[in-house]
Amino acid sequence: MSERALEEIAVLSAIYCGAGQFEWTQRSDTEGNIFHIQVPVGESSGRKTVTLLFHLPAEYPSCVPGISVSCEQLTRRQCEDIKQSLLTKASALVSEPMVHELVLWLQQNAENITDVEQPSRHRGPPGRSEIHVDERVWTALLLIDHMRSKAKYIKTVEKWTWDLELTGRLFTGQLILLLLQGTRRNIKEYLHLHKSVKVDVDSAGKKCKEKMMSVLCERPLSEERKQFLLQGKCHRGMTTGCTPFRKHSSKTAGAGEAHVITMRALFRRGPRTPAVFAQSEL
Repeated sequence: MSERALEEIAVLSAIYCGAGQFEWTQRSDTEGNIFHIQVPVGESSGRKTVTLLFHLPAEYPSCVPGISVSCEQLTRRQCEDIKQSLLTKASALVSEPMVHELVLWLQQNAENITDVEQPSRHRGPPGRSEIHVDERVWTALLLIDHMRSKAKYIKTVEKWTWDLELTGRLFTGQLILLLLQGTRRNIKEYLHLHKSVKVDVDSAGKKCKEKMMSVLCERPLSEERKQFLLQGKCHRGMTTGCTPFRKHSSKTAGAGEAHVITMRALFRRGPRTPAVFAQSEL
């Protein structure tokens, strides 16, 4: 990571210093840096808060940063439009630190990109397919082949799920399974990060990417199950909200650990609270 890039991140943290505005979630000279910035867009009467997740590779600013966009008040298509517009703008700024310029550009042009001043409810009822894409909760079950650097691996998974507002459970027994729930867009973004960022080490101790993870299942949550969760209830293998969990030992010999990842509430939006891992029986 170049000195200019590090200086840019330091400046960004000073500019966006309000509560929750800036968080630096990964710092690495080889893997790059990941941070998110929350910025208001639109006029005061219809202002919305957009969360921008930036991944600056080690080669930055000689390459375009990875960008993810999320906003509770915008549709998936609007967020994707913002992302593509930012990437197009970034391609014209390569070789110079660009994140702050991208943020300012978004604040000045968000209305033109997404018609952000016109809430979706004023455009008529969305079609059935649009509801399915933008509103449904999806579940994904991932199989991870191995974790050589287990502590670092789990910490990285925790950061990504937090940033992408996902909730789930990581089982590390004979099989390593990761159960995730959230919007399909955020799950897709998680899968991209998991496969493109170095999360583990190889047999020689060198950092490496995850090449052997497979998606066993990816499907939308049924309305019946979703209502069950919205009522604040739980069933085996799942957690909801931001409830802290205590650590306790497994009572079954040979049972694996279940690291519960509870990030920003998926089913009950609320203030951000720290994620806590728990150990329980498989």
